[in-house]
Amino acid sequence: MRILVTNDDGTNSEGLWALAEALTSAGEVYVVAPDRDRSGISAAMTLLDVVRAHPVNSPVDGVEAHAVEGTPADCVILAHEGLYDEPFDIMFSGINQGANMGADVLLSGTVGAAVHGYLRGVPSVAVSSYYDPEGSIRYESACIGAAAIARELLASPIEAPLLLNVNMPDVGPEDVEGVEVTVPGSRAFLESVQHEVVGRREHYWIKHNRSNSQPKVESGTDVWAVRNNRVSISSISPLLTDGIPGERLERLAEVVRHAMETSGSLA
Repeated sequence: MRILVTNDDGTNSEGLWALAEALTSAGEVYVVAPDRDRSGISAAMTLLDVVRAHPVNSPVDGVEAHAVEGTPADCVILAHEGLYDEPFDIMFSGINQGANMGADVLLSGTVGAAVHGYLRGVPSVAVSSYYDPEGSIRYESACIGAAAIARELLASPIEAPLLLNVNMPDVGPEDVEGVEVTVPGSRAFLESVQHEVVGRREHYWIKHNRSNSQPKVESGTDVWAVRNNRVSISSISPLLTDGIPGERLERLAEVVRHAMETSGSLA
């Protein structure tokens, strides 16, 4: 299995390489990712300028890697149309530093990259991990879940177009309380604006960092699952409708449950 890995946090992201290393257990991994953080850029492509790519040293043995001076979508397009002649069997985008849930997926460069894989008929999985800004990001659960999904899709391929959005709670695999097949909920985060004055000039920073803490979150949504220490697996299309058949989605959830159980425990 040929596996493409990208992200929107750039080639310096620990989550990118943690995911790439985890997926080597399922196939031959190639990394094509932005050369810098391109978060919040959705599925944007570079159409009015050149796009440059260059090889980078990979910290994971046996993984070939390129850094792209462009968007996550550019990375996927170049990987399929320019950098490699052979097609990819599956692609993963992540591990994103922070959750991508609800309507926020419309803004996410992580999900936007996966959309471009989906549009090329490649089963595509966006993987994100929620975290407390005051603490460190946990990648282990996301790595376990992604590798389990890759092995399942290798053993039993899905013919229909596949676009999955996987979100991990801020816990280790031993503290994951379940794996849920979900639908996108309402917005999980809102924007805030930081105003600064430097000399005679003023500017603004737009931050996507304000929690949309609704008093009630509907069960069965990705937001509810992650807030209750559960893994969320949503099958979506670019129109945010259900994707693959429910029974296949339940099977993918089951293999992730099993992977978590053998690494830790599920309550």
